[in-house]
Amino acid sequence: MSNDLFQGYKGDSLITLQKYNVRVWGQAVIQTTRGDFNGTVLPRSENDDDQHIVLKIPTGYNIGIDISTVTDMKEVGYKKAHYKIPEKEFPITPGLPSVKLFGTGGTIASRLDYRTGAVIPAFTPGELYGAVPELADICNLTTEKVFAVFSENMGPRQYIALAKAIGQEIENGIDGIVIGHGTDTLHHTGAALTFMVQNTPVPIILVGSQRSSDRPSSDAALNLMHAMHAAGRSDIAEVMVCMFGPTSDEYGLLHRGTRVRKMHSSYRSTFRTIGDVPVARVTRKEIIPIKKEYNHRRKDRNVNIYPYFSDRVTMLYYYPGIQPDTMNMLIDAGYKGIIIVGTGLGHVNKELYPALERAKEKGVHVFMTVQTIWGYVHMFVYDTGRDMMAKGVIPVGNMLPEVAWVKLSWILGQTDDPVEVRRMMLTPVSHEITPREPYNGYLVYQGGVPEVEEFIRRVHK
Repeated sequence: MSNDLFQGYKGDSLITLQKYNVRVWGQAVIQTTRGDFNGTVLPRSENDDDQHIVLKIPTGYNIGIDISTVTDMKEVGYKKAHYKIPEKEFPITPGLPSVKLFGTGGTIASRLDYRTGAVIPAFTPGELYGAVPELADICNLTTEKVFAVFSENMGPRQYIALAKAIGQEIENGIDGIVIGHGTDTLHHTGAALTFMVQNTPVPIILVGSQRSSDRPSSDAALNLMHAMHAAGRSDIAEVMVCMFGPTSDEYGLLHRGTRVRKMHSSYRSTFRTIGDVPVARVTRKEIIPIKKEYNHRRKDRNVNIYPYFSDRVTMLYYYPGIQPDTMNMLIDAGYKGIIIVGTGLGHVNKELYPALERAKEKGVHVFMTVQTIWGYVHMFVYDTGRDMMAKGVIPVGNMLPEVAWVKLSWILGQTDDPVEVRRMMLTPVSHEITPREPYNGYLVYQGGVPEVEEFIRRVHK
């Protein structure tokens, strides 16, 4: 059989397919030492190993079958698939809000390229309409691909370019802005845009998906619909993150860009507001505010863009036994700002004291946050905290460590004056420091205990 019928397969996996006369796109029954499987044989990525056959099973999921376990294979049908999202012209409907989608490389709607194994984003209005036709009932959509990078490659250059592009769109009269973004660093970008884009008259919504669009459990389409509805219709004019609320498809949540964090590597409900409650719930039909106070949508086109960012700021995560050379190396490397992620109320060991004193002498700005994620830095309680403050360490309340890093980077992109840096760090721009945390701002349910198991069983998963 021609190798064209075994796209991407090589070595032992190719020999196995040829042995049993099973082709790529063939519907196959595969018997293995681990049980029997049936589904469609898919092409392999050119860069993958030669020890597995990829099968799309009836549930829609893809599995890899180790060829060493195969005892028999039989092709029972054949139907070549074309994984191409249909593209249709996006309709313009009078009366619907105008929303601009900026793409950064996230796979908010996508198709799978079986040649490389990569997920290819659908991005033009026509592609998105073909993938998620419900969008046409929500808004009049235009798109612009600003970057094509994985979220771990988002950084200062991208933050600045996004802030400027957002400012231009607001000036042009857009009703709302959505930013498609990979989830891993989505909260970093949310914080950066909160500081760079201030006094926005329209909602600015960051959205991503935990599971790509080729998977049956994908959250991509619903997240996109929620985000578009919030951007076009919400009265909440702030920088927010929109992702699943519960693990089910019931609603999404709008989180402030300075109080949100990714809390699970794979759950669809991974994003959580920390130390507060979300701003609102959102469905495809309505936005239900949770917070009573927020910045309201305005009709003017006024917005303040502050596109500044220094790359000379870092975070130092404290651990028992840390040595002063870790901080001294940062000082010697020319870093001008250090966010310490300390224990408890904001503590480090005494071995770091000489390095803290040296940082102060060298004009390095050092701020303290806490590893506990929830709660405040309190450096007046113990001698350790008071000693560190005497050495120039400044506590920043309940600011999240990542947000503190973003904010100090943003500030040092504008000024290096110690008095002004301290003032700006301790002056909230958008709830990155709050005077108190609500009683329900810290909820961590522990599975296994009777009251939680009863709640899960009776009320909600």
